[in-house]
Amino acid sequence: QVQLVESGGGLVQAGGSLRLSCAASIRNFRSYTMAWFRQAPGKEREFVAGISWTGIKTYSQGPVKGRFTIFRDNAESTVSLQMNSLNPEDTAIYYCAADLRKEPYSDNDWDFWGQGTQVTVSS
Repeated sequence: QVQLVESGGGLVQAGGSLRLSCAASIRNFRSYTMAWFRQAPGKEREFVAGISWTGIKTYSQGPVKGRFTIFRDNAESTVSLQMNSLNPEDTAIYYCAADLRKEPYSDNDWDFWGQGTQVTVSS
């Protein structure tokens, strides 16, 4: 049984910050590549940031680059996303994803997904 549970979403004003967390119930969590995706209304799900199973390599793309930081705590089996300088375009449901030693980060072929947490950024 695998479970990913996101938390930390909410309503924030533009320019503010949020930290999302994903609690993973996965055997050998430290062997899994982890990532955050998001999906805005009417939009396709998009890759936000990923972190290697070693925790050494991180990846991000698009408009979040330089504003969002992904990190993991293998002792606690969690992965987090620090979101700074938020703007209304960041409004979306944010999903945690996991896959065993996955190397391609930005595709949608991940073994496990959380149910998502809503982030709403007001103007």
